[in-house]
Amino acid sequence: MTRPSNIVLVVDDSPATLGILNEALEKAGYTVLVSQSGAAALTLVDRVTPDIVLMDALMPGLDGFETCRRMKRNPMLRSVPIIFMTGLTETEHVLHGLDAGGVDYVSKPVTPDEVIARIGVHLANARLTRSAQIALDTAGRFLLAARLDGQILWSTPQASRLIEQANGASDITLPVAVTQWLRGLADNPVASRQASLTVAFREDGTHRLLVTYIGQVGPDEQLLRVATEQTDSNESLLRERLSVTTREAEVLLWVSRGKSNRDIAEILGLSPRTVNKHLEQMFEKLGVENRASATSLALRTLQGQN
Repeated sequence: MTRPSNIVLVVDDSPATLGILNEALEKAGYTVLVSQSGAAALTLVDRVTPDIVLMDALMPGLDGFETCRRMKRNPMLRSVPIIFMTGLTETEHVLHGLDAGGVDYVSKPVTPDEVIARIGVHLANARLTRSAQIALDTAGRFLLAARLDGQILWSTPQASRLIEQANGASDITLPVAVTQWLRGLADNPVASRQASLTVAFREDGTHRLLVTYIGQVGPDEQLLRVATEQTDSNESLLRERLSVTTREAEVLLWVSRGKSNRDIAEILGLSPRTVNKHLEQMFEKLGVENRASATSLALRTLQGQN
């Protein structure tokens, strides 16, 4: 069985450039798709997902920068490398292309050998990235990476579904509350350690998105873990009757169910040290000295005896 060739989408309004690249890429063993406008390219990628895109920066109508931005809003294209082709090599134009979501640029007039070499490098990098993401997907990890403006750079399918649920639509940008919280963490690195945020996404407050900050993995790439949870009525009861925070009520509920700090940390996506800190604060609020006393108080409260 022969291995299918990689698909290269070339977007350029110049028939001459399209002809040169089409011939060179086909000789190199690639399957080539061509579009003469940004709008046509967007229509094409709705039907076929390329492995890599060569994008002319300046085209009539929808230019390459805006076409790239729109492509990156499509979850299927988020990890597809986009290389800009431009005669504009000034720093501001290069940065404009990278900010739009491009990974590289080549100068016009293009040199086919250089283009093919760059395509090979970026396809190899993309394969490594996809392999890592597939491993995360297989492990059932709810992870995503996002910029501080809320744009999601990549996410596992599980994480994408949760973000869509929270937004109530197919929009997979971060909810506004999460974006604001993330920016706050960027300004306060100390507070970011083991930081988490809970956002209600049902009007009755019964469904919540729990976002945990993992760390910065790139210049503007923040790694997050997400989870969704339905509010436990027992948790709500503890929170209301004992005047503790939502997180403290969660920890107390699991303590009352006999879970260790390590178990609770795994369940809630925290570190054992953070769980212990919540316990210390909660013991002081409740006027108890240890887990046994806290468990007893929680059980009496849940049984309506407090």
